Amino acid sequence: MNTPTLRRWLPLMPLGALAAGLQLPAHADAAPERELPTVKAKAPKEPQGKDGVQATETRIGKGKQELRDVPQSLTVVTEKLIDDRNLETLKDVLRNTAGISFLAAEGGEEDIRLRGFPLAATGDVFVDGLRDPAFYDRDTFFYDRVEVLRGSASMLFGRGSTGGAVNQVTKSARLIDEHQVDFTLGSHHTMRKVGDFNFRLSDSSALRVGTLIAKADDNGTGSAVDKQGLAVNLRTAIGERDEFGFTLYHLNNENGINYGLPWLRSVPPAAAGQPAVLDPATTLLPAAPTTTYGLTSDRNHGQASSATLTHVHRFAPRQELRAVLRVGHYERDLRASVMRFGASTLQPDGRPVIASTLTPSTVLTRGSALKVQALDTAALQSDYSGRLQFAGLQHELQAGVDLAHERKTVEGDLLSVVPAALRAEFSQAVGLTKPNTSVGAPADGAAIDEARRRLFRTSEYRSRAEGFYVQDLVQVAPTLKLLAGLRHDHLVGDYDTLGYTYTGSKGQHGFDKFQATGTTGYRMTVSEWSQRLGALFQPNERASFHVSGATSFNTSGDAYSLSKENQNIPPEQAINLEAGGKIDSEDGRLSTRFALFRSTKLHERNTDPLLTNVVTLSGRRHVAGLELDVAGKIGKDWELFVSTVWMPVATIDVSSATSGEVQGDRPSLTPKFTATAWLTYQWGADWRFGAGLNHRSSQTPLRNPGFEAAAFTTADLMAEYQLVHNRVAIKANVSNLTNKLYADQLYPGHYVPGAGRMVQITTSLKF
Repeated sequence: MNTPTLRRWLPLMPLGALAAGLQLPAHADAAPERELPTVKAKAPKEPQGKDGVQATETRIGKGKQELRDVPQSLTVVTEKLIDDRNLETLKDVLRNTAGISFLAAEGGEEDIRLRGFPLAATGDVFVDGLRDPAFYDRDTFFYDRVEVLRGSASMLFGRGSTGGAVNQVTKSARLIDEHQVDFTLGSHHTMRKVGDFNFRLSDSSALRVGTLIAKADDNGTGSAVDKQGLAVNLRTAIGERDEFGFTLYHLNNENGINYGLPWLRSVPPAAAGQPAVLDPATTLLPAAPTTTYGLTSDRNHGQASSATLTHVHRFAPRQELRAVLRVGHYERDLRASVMRFGASTLQPDGRPVIASTLTPSTVLTRGSALKVQALDTAALQSDYSGRLQFAGLQHELQAGVDLAHERKTVEGDLLSVVPAALRAEFSQAVGLTKPNTSVGAPADGAAIDEARRRLFRTSEYRSRAEGFYVQDLVQVAPTLKLLAGLRHDHLVGDYDTLGYTYTGSKGQHGFDKFQATGTTGYRMTVSEWSQRLGALFQPNERASFHVSGATSFNTSGDAYSLSKENQNIPPEQAINLEAGGKIDSEDGRLSTRFALFRSTKLHERNTDPLLTNVVTLSGRRHVAGLELDVAGKIGKDWELFVSTVWMPVATIDVSSATSGEVQGDRPSLTPKFTATAWLTYQWGADWRFGAGLNHRSSQTPLRNPGFEAAAFTTADLMAEYQLVHNRVAIKANVSNLTNKLYADQLYPGHYVPGAGRMVQITTSLKF
């Protein structure tokens, strides 16, 4: 390569080459060298202060992009919207976007469904573009915004589901001195204190600190809240050629849990050997949303800790190399009561429990759910994004590599090893038998001593993953851009199960009667390519239209577990096809985004009914529909956020199942229509009012055992008053205004009710 060519490419070379101080020989015909003035590469000036509900940029595609250049459905929930509606957890935020539903998973974790497809809890939730694979109750106290990308996303992130991805964007330090403290009091002795402190340390460095203390007797669904959080972000050389950042994050949860309530049939269940009774008239328990029948010793404790180091090197104003290293440690200790209607022999009238026989004396039994886990993660990611001219065309290039190591350990209850015939006797002897309760006396104050429970290591999962990708958005004509992306992932996962046996007998029990039986290991090796193609037609600065197609894959180890049956099963494959656009108003303050989509899981894992415990990729399902988002200003004083998803088409095309969700059925947790709307009005200089609706149409729980959750609509209100030159604000929120009873999270045997009416008053102080 000759010297002039080499000089042109120097800005794109890795940092190591630049640091080596290359000495370039002068060309024979070169003019005498002149000393030029030093030029600093600076990033564009950062916005100061909160945005409205309209967003214009995203980093969910790794590099910073304008939303109009993303050929895929993307909803952004800004900090302003989070504050307006008092959204305190990630689940709250997602409830205020469309297309979302929730599985009441066995472990009470955040099992999110998007377009009816599961977002793998270990693969599709991110923090600032890095995988956030742990189970914990994510809080919004340090959120800048939440980005929801719909459709296949493996080209961007590696393994993932068909539904899409959720990216939590955290706050970062800015070059201003600005602080805010929010103090909230509300229903059920709610007390929440959030601090956001930003310090300008110099002309190019800043420190931001976020704090959280929250307590409540009830979060609206019968679960106590007790959590504390601390986040620190330090940035140096902000906007300069080499910028560095360091973030520490810690969140501690000592919450209670409402594991759920049993479905209430209107007719008795089918007798053994008879076809299942599909009962669309199934109802919910006629109790307040805050009713819980668990023990006072039930809990959902956990903590999340992480440290993140970031380096950004700017070759030029629109070219940067971003490297991020994050290590994290997460713990979870969930011990919950599983509520079920007692057998006929336990009921006062001796009859099965249905809607017509339900009385305050109806007996409920309490089972146990236990999740004790620890997860350690380490991730290193490097991404290049730049705009450059090549071969006479303008390219917006993104490329990167990422490495990850994860290790998860799980502990189980030794009671689970005791043979069923001896379990009740053993449980009674060690004081871990949970008493029954009645529908009319949920708050009986009963508890067990969880310190008596003995745990043992049941499994350990270790994985190593490497991925690399490249994507190019090429301007082939003044109004036309073409996009192509390719990624390869390699992952190795090792899963070990540890076995125990119980050697005791009737009348002879104790924790000394257990023996280890050894370890069984399974391995999964994955090597997959993911693709993304698209075209963007942008006739002017206000309009952008796109068509796109993208693939995704998710592995057998998405839940950090493997077995003999699935360890060698290839990943499921899916494809998302989409056509849509984004149109801004003439003044640019209102954005409308829409998309027609079809998402298909081409190869879905199924258990072969003819071969016991054999898993195959014989399934297939698809959904199709229309999405519409509107966000921004309507005139001078009105601001609007609307997100809707309509899925009239959802079908299980191929399935080997003979009950539950069979071929031709509509998949579970796939409502036809979901929508959320939030409208605010600025009245004069001091007052602001807001109102919103959330709607979800009817849906069935996993494996469709015959229960159906009815459609529901909830309403929210807000009023805010500014005083002392907008330094002090008092805001009142009422959520679920009518105290609507509805099923929010669904499972075959139970549902978790949505939060009941909550009234909260927030005082904000800025200084």
